[in-house]
Amino acid sequence: MPNLGFVPSTHSKLSTHVHRKTPFSLMPFPPWQGINFKQRKKGYIYNSKSSHMKALFAHFDTFIKLSDKAVKELESITVSQSLKKNEMLQEVGQTCRTIYFIRKGLARIFYYNNGNDITEHFAFESEMVVRAESLFRGNPSTKGIQMLEDSEVLAINAPKLFKLYDQYPDIERLFRLIFENEHIKTLQRLESLQFHNATERYAELSKSAETIQRIPLKHIASYLGITQVSLSRIRAMVK
Repeated sequence: MPNLGFVPSTHSKLSTHVHRKTPFSLMPFPPWQGINFKQRKKGYIYNSKSSHMKALFAHFDTFIKLSDKAVKELESITVSQSLKKNEMLQEVGQTCRTIYFIRKGLARIFYYNNGNDITEHFAFESEMVVRAESLFRGNPSTKGIQMLEDSEVLAINAPKLFKLYDQYPDIERLFRLIFENEHIKTLQRLESLQFHNATERYAELSKSAETIQRIPLKHIASYLGITQVSLSRIRAMVK
């Protein structure tokens, strides 16, 4: 499945309703009311002036330059969240209503197949992560997102984002470009699966020695679709 996938033709079917009795920790996005305050609860930090935002908007600037009003609107629907190593950012079966930007740390997207934990994708600093098939269709996701290091992510409230599209064409264009870019990356990963064997894919993944050392071997093996024993042989050859 694509990581950020496709651009929805309509956003009217996306629900922004959160039941009042839903526990805070189970909410798909935090119930903030404003941005001129700071509060810590369940790992969320509400602070629009946080330096954490700089990395996000620097990433946005690589696509287009937003107007000052558009920047303020995006700040108002974005919060910073701190997570511990191995903590779940989104559980399997949860309906996605949030678009994430990894400011610091490392995440993996995974799913279960016949009881086996399979890693589909790794996401590093300055990358966007979202379960697109769940976000755009409004269905529970068959995949989860887990942090592999102590991490800091910026969470964008997707239903509120989509409501800004008509008022701020530059925001709509920005996220269209982001979705298109991530969709291309997804296609490239699928082509790699089709045309390259595990050794070639490991060699590509290991081009950055520092990066691959951050990933547990069991997750690299599942990503490549091989056993850890086979991975050990490949690592010996690639070295």
